[in-house]
Amino acid sequence: MSLELRSLCATLSDNSALFSPVNLVVEKGEVACVMGPSGVGKSTLLNAIGGHLDTHFGIAGDILLNGKSVKNLIASKRQIGVLFQDPLLFPHLSVGDNLAFGLCSSVVGAKKRKLEIEQALEQAQLSGFYHRNPATLSGGQQSRVALMRALLARPQALLLDEPFAKLDMELKYTMRDFLFDQARQRLIPILLVTHEPKDVAAAKGPLIVLQPI
Repeated sequence: MSLELRSLCATLSDNSALFSPVNLVVEKGEVACVMGPSGVGKSTLLNAIGGHLDTHFGIAGDILLNGKSVKNLIASKRQIGVLFQDPLLFPHLSVGDNLAFGLCSSVVGAKKRKLEIEQALEQAQLSGFYHRNPATLSGGQQSRVALMRALLARPQALLLDEPFAKLDMELKYTMRDFLFDQARQRLIPILLVTHEPKDVAAAKGPLIVLQPI
């Protein structure tokens, strides 16, 4: 699996670019980082890649996943997962049902689906949490559930929009290392937006610094 950006940038209605075009290849299991000043368009870049770009913006350049362009596909067809600062768990669903919502459609049958969810909870050190209400979880536990939900969809790439920003320092680093380990084990290319040089050092991958135009 690989994620490639070819001269990619978001454009305004007059076709002017929001930031300098990005050229980047993120190989399987690799974590690349995106940095830049506030307001330069880091989240907009992720939205362009994931297919969530606001209709007020356009896209120049191309997005390739495993060598094939996904630029013109809707978000649900791109097989690109996204994690935000907030876990965004469904409050009316249990932890297990939140995970079931993200489960890949190729996993068929109630027993198989429950087994895969239980295995994900075990990997996240949340065994026995299937029927828990998300509101009863700590911030770190909610973040792990959100990550496992994204991974259960079996994405071909994963976009991270500062998903550790609201965690305390110790928990942040624990969660970051857990996330990086999961992606490397599953050979998923990751693109992480961050303001933290320590995240870049831990990622050990390419770094893109967005520049305003």
